[in-house]
Amino acid sequence: MTDRLHRRARLIRERELIRGWEYRQRDHAKGVWYRFRRVLVDAAEAWVIDDRDADRLAALGRAALPVGAELQPPKRIFFVTAKELAGAPSRRRVPLRMAGELLEARNLALIAFAGTDVVPPHNR
Repeated sequence: MTDRLHRRARLIRERELIRGWEYRQRDHAKGVWYRFRRVLVDAAEAWVIDDRDADRLAALGRAALPVGAELQPPKRIFFVTAKELAGAPSRRRVPLRMAGELLEARNLALIAFAGTDVVPPHNR
């Protein structure tokens, strides 16, 4: 019986260590993941674009959202119109969820829901 209790106590200590590490990581992020998720809530579609197309959007006057610079590695995230995105030959649609393709992208072009401002007010 003591072996089972020792094993159980060890597993509890391990879970606490992992939970502590996760909380420290979240606290060091200073809310960036919340702000990133908040940006995704305003988007109807997400598209990965290459550096050349991201430079073109910046030249058109689209400012990259500040939350992208806070991520590691940094990302350039733009809210654009469908017309602006149509001129991006490198565009590739990705699922709008916190998963591999979206998180690995260096440049993201987001299209807001119809009837909303292209750049949501909290991102101006």
